[in-house]
Amino acid sequence: MSTQSANVVTTNELSYQYDWYQKTFPPVVQEVFDDFFAEDFTFTLLGVCKNINTLADKDSYFVTKVKIDKQHDIFFRLSETAIGLVLDKVLGKAGKKIDLNKLTELETKIITTFNDCMYRSVVKFLKPAPPTLTRTNFDVVYLGFVLTDGSTGKSGRFVITLPDVLVQPEEIQMSESFPIDRFEKSTISVSMEVGKTTFSLYDVKHLEVEDMVVFESSNTDKMKLKFRDYETDVLLKPNLSLVVPIDNDGGSEVSEKDINIWDSIEVEMVANFDAVDITLGELKKIQAGMVVDLTSIYQNRVTLTVEDKPIASGELVIVNDKYGVKITEVLAPKAPEETYLQQQAPAPAAQPADGEIPADMPDVPGVEASAGGGDDEEFDYSDFDLEEDI
Repeated sequence: MSTQSANVVTTNELSYQYDWYQKTFPPVVQEVFDDFFAEDFTFTLLGVCKNINTLADKDSYFVTKVKIDKQHDIFFRLSETAIGLVLDKVLGKAGKKIDLNKLTELETKIITTFNDCMYRSVVKFLKPAPPTLTRTNFDVVYLGFVLTDGSTGKSGRFVITLPDVLVQPEEIQMSESFPIDRFEKSTISVSMEVGKTTFSLYDVKHLEVEDMVVFESSNTDKMKLKFRDYETDVLLKPNLSLVVPIDNDGGSEVSEKDINIWDSIEVEMVANFDAVDITLGELKKIQAGMVVDLTSIYQNRVTLTVEDKPIASGELVIVNDKYGVKITEVLAPKAPEETYLQQQAPAPAAQPADGEIPADMPDVPGVEASAGGGDDEEFDYSDFDLEEDI
């Protein structure tokens, strides 16, 4: 009993033995199948596990049990789909779907004879049964294969069940523990959020080079790191060389009457560093909540976005206790000033109908309003000398 208990294979051990199963059984299964049926089929090892539910799909299986000795057996399972592919190749197209409950004597004989040939090839890789009178260990190992028809591309399943007490696989031997610290110098690209602030649409449209944007939600002691779905705060040592003096002269303000209702809408502006590369060692320190020195990131360009659309880029600065960006390039198309003025101008007056005298037409001596009307540009009052008529 103790001998058998020692041979019980755990799921974790199978992962170290997989390479041996992969090298041993697929070539044997392929060779038997080629000799017995045809070389149009290919076998691929799908998995090695302790639970058949992991390998078997919802398909039905034809099961063949072959005895190794009085206490040990091998099971071969061919899915209904796989049997249909094989019999179509051997006996020709049946014209109907295979039903395992209605197999003919010939069809059954073909499948069982194949499994018998497979047994004689596979049993060579099993060790002799232990000299025990009563078997108490019924643990098994399932080898799952995918059988594919090369001419149609259709596939089915083939499963071999082995008593693990008779299997003697080789395990991958680790000569030494893997040095985890080798990864610490590997780099990954992350996004680093500097901060956020709100801007009116008018200010966004009129950003210019040398403008400075201060982000109210920022903090010089930390930034937000983003990697795929992962986010975390990065505790930083502020770079004092980024501090810029601010001459607060009050600036210039645009009165409300100069801004239309659309330009006064507030939007959120976000500042992010472009593709920051950090090492896994630095990321490990960040996750531990340590203050890290990421001086190298300050050399990267900062992009300003509104609704995930880049509008400008620049250099990081520190204004008082907040991060800011000094604009070096405006990425979004700049709103022309004349377009803005046209938006503020009143709508043109409606054109008079043909033959109608405009109500605001000035009374000019010696000039009669002509019927037929036209554009205002046709009336050039400089053509008339008013002094001569007086």
